[in-house]
Amino acid sequence: MTRRLLLQGGRLLDPSRRLDERGDLLIAEGKIARLGGTIDAGESTDVLDCAGCYVSPGFIDVHCHLREPGREDVETIATGARAAAAGGFTAVCAMPNTEPVTDNQAAVGFIIRQALRANAARVYPIGAISVAQRGEALAEFGEMMGAGAVAVSDDGRPVASAHLMRTALEYAQAFDIPVIDHCEEPTLAKGGAMNEGVVSARLGLPGIPTEAEEIMVIRDILLARRTGGHVHLAHMSTKGSVELIRWGKERGIRVTAEVTPHHLTLTEDACEGYDTHAKMNPPLRTAADVAALGEALRDGTIDLVATDHAPHHYDAKEREFADAPFGIIGLETALALVVTELVTPGVIDFATLVDRMSCRPAALFHLQGGTLAQGSVADVTVFDPARTWTVDPSSFLSKGRNTPYAGRTLTGRAVYTIVGGHVVYRLGG
Repeated sequence: MTRRLLLQGGRLLDPSRRLDERGDLLIAEGKIARLGGTIDAGESTDVLDCAGCYVSPGFIDVHCHLREPGREDVETIATGARAAAAGGFTAVCAMPNTEPVTDNQAAVGFIIRQALRANAARVYPIGAISVAQRGEALAEFGEMMGAGAVAVSDDGRPVASAHLMRTALEYAQAFDIPVIDHCEEPTLAKGGAMNEGVVSARLGLPGIPTEAEEIMVIRDILLARRTGGHVHLAHMSTKGSVELIRWGKERGIRVTAEVTPHHLTLTEDACEGYDTHAKMNPPLRTAADVAALGEALRDGTIDLVATDHAPHHYDAKEREFADAPFGIIGLETALALVVTELVTPGVIDFATLVDRMSCRPAALFHLQGGTLAQGSVADVTVFDPARTWTVDPSSFLSKGRNTPYAGRTLTGRAVYTIVGGHVVYRLGG
């Protein structure tokens, strides 16, 4: 007999159903069988004590880099999926800038097979927009979608050609998938290492102006208006981008957007001392940009939080700032950063956190999960909103250690991560 799982005594929080109450949740046959009130465990039932914790739909990260195939020394699908589970994520979407690029049916199938072997968080492949991400010819969307891809993107590189972006938005409508763009005007951003401003001038580092992002944001919004396609804007970083996205949404254009925990919590000042762990693309901006991003997340202008988890080898980051690669890891710190820096100060509440990290990602990318509705797949995150802990990169399940948050004391941590009714992570277990 298949054992059942009872989550006992937690606070059930599901914004998709306007649910916020204390009670139990019963899982059977990989589905949510019953929730609310006191549930008798009965026979063949494992019980998890969830007192003091929120029980929510599983978190979903629509933007991470798992490096496999090609850079298994930096991260693998298995280590990334386990790190995701440790962060409370029941599912992640893997970007296609691997070696070789995920731009065909076979590459998509490989990622899915590796994820099944990992037996941790679900991994949904994202296919490339263009063949080999060269920005020249469209990849075969239909074959990739048929193999299991859930979106397309050339992330890591902008789609420089407006004509190619328009064509991608038109073609993607046949499959009802978002086209994700890394918004960066390449001639403005070329050679830049951090945000262009007073800090970059003082450090003597070449800067990337906010306009490099905003020019591509408005271009993509206008192309979405022209085509009717769904454009999803990755890792937004500026106040100007927020204003442009708001403009597009007010006009009914199919534009959605994400923001990372690091762009919500750090400014360009983190680059002081030439700390390469604070080097990312888009770069960390100003306090005014951070405030605008937080408000946009609160009011829904920005739809969701995504980590842009980007592991790098230690040696790669131990270089001169201008020569070091962009990117930081984020799967195991995302929840705590949002709790510590946004929920605790009152920028957003826990219902908004769950909506932006679970319900909205599931809805926008047409993924299973994102709800605690009876009969739905049992992808569930149990997290302690008051658990304090100190970031120690050496303890991460990811192979990556490149984080600017090392030594920081944060609040909020996943206690159990449940995928398809199976506990794939338990804190301290």
